[in-house]
Amino acid sequence: MGPSQAVVFDLDGTLLDTLEDLCNAVNRVLRKHGFPLHPLDAYRYFVGDGVRVLFERALPGPHRDEATLRTCITEFREDYAVHWNVATRPYGGIPELLGTLAARGVPMAVLSNKPHDTTVKCVAGLLGGWTFHPVFGQREGVPKKPHPAGALEIARTLGLQPERFLYVGDTGTDMMTAAAAGMKPVGALWGFRPELELREHGASVCIAAPADLLSLLD
Repeated sequence: MGPSQAVVFDLDGTLLDTLEDLCNAVNRVLRKHGFPLHPLDAYRYFVGDGVRVLFERALPGPHRDEATLRTCITEFREDYAVHWNVATRPYGGIPELLGTLAARGVPMAVLSNKPHDTTVKCVAGLLGGWTFHPVFGQREGVPKKPHPAGALEIARTLGLQPERFLYVGDTGTDMMTAAAAGMKPVGALWGFRPELELREHGASVCIAAPADLLSLLD
């Protein structure tokens, strides 16, 4: 008898508090080009939809041209590759939750709009004590969230119907992804976005702490 349920986790703002390292890396790129910098809280709304959208939001309006975007994205990737784990850590309660899920034999997967190679590196570097399969970041040829392609690929990979999945994320994008895939959208209130956004985009339940997820399992 295989597992009856599984969990898909978003990464940034759900498993890992990546905000400070993302903010600092983008601000270093902006400073290099003489563009205005942004405070940490602004990045709560800049991140979550991929690197390109991150810079479309962070760059001044007149400088969102293709050449500037490409230059900044390249420089950001180089910077973040070095400084991704200066302040980034799992959220409080996440290690305990993952340990409990693993002990119960609940399959766990990761779906992020972060570039795929960076997603794999972050999971291996800071969440390497637990097994996530599969781990998907943004990949060439696969539409990013909120398109359900990645989530549905996870369901196929694990051989479970989408409705058997709890999908845990901290943004409206995550809730829309879960709903589009036919998974149960669970809003993480410890992440980057407020409860109102999660509920407006389809969260069927919002949880205040990682341990609260356990009560949603069979």
